[in-house]
Amino acid sequence: MKEVTKEYTNGEVTIVWQNALCTHSANCVRGLPEVFNSRETPWIKPENGYTEKLIEQVKNVRAER
Repeated sequence: MKEVTKEYTNGEVTIVWQNALCTHSANCVRGLPEVFNSRETPWIKPENGYTEKLIEQVKNVRAER
């Protein structure tokens, strides 16, 4: 599988998505559905959430690994 990295920013924080690290658990979608929506393109829209919540959600998802 080709490794893909994409970056999404709200101007204050940047979410770096890497397909090789994504476990497809959907915890990001359940935690912040206004930001993470797999039915839309782009599927990550950090401008729809508060920076503090984005950081908290990403930390939570990373802790699950």
